[in-house]
Formats: sequence, structure tokens, C-alpha cells
Amino acid sequence: MVRLEVEVTPKSKRAGVVGRRGDVLQVRVAAPPEAGRANDELIKVIANFLGVPRASVNIVRGATARRKLLEVDGFAAGDLAAALARASSLGR
Repeated sequence: MVRLEVEVTPKSKRAGVVGRRGDVLQVRVAAPPEAGRANDELIKVIANFLGVPRASVNIVRGATARRKLLEVDGFAAGDLAAALARASSLGR
């Protein structure tokens, strides 16, 4: 299990991981921040990006904030480093 800090931009034109700022993953979601729809889409985007089932991704802190702490079960720290490196190249 790993923990991952993300910053979410809701109501974006396209959803996806757009890069990294320091240790924080920058994610855009198309859903508005109403009734948990943006959080649901965030979980879907992160699960797809990391290649894990949606049930493996949980919001630990910041459910109502733009900056959130996620916990990903079944994912190794070494795999996270590779995913973050991939995210760094997206922002360029």
C-alpha cells in the first residue's frame, strides 16, 4: 500500500493526470465538485493511471478539498516511483 498526494482541478475539459508539482500529482476531472462526482471520477482516473482496480484507491484525507491524500492498495513503492516519473514527463 502506498499513499499519494494529489491536487484536483474539477470541471476541466478533459480528465486525466496532467503532471506533477513537487511530490503532488496534478489531476483534472470533468465532473463538478457536487455530490462526490469529482471524487468518483478522480478515483477512476487514478486507478486507470496506476493500472489498479478502482476499489484499491481510497481518499484518506481531503474529500472536500482540492488537495487530497489517496491510499492505493496492492501497489508497491517502486511502482509508484515509476508512475510519478511518467507523470513528470506529462507536464513538460
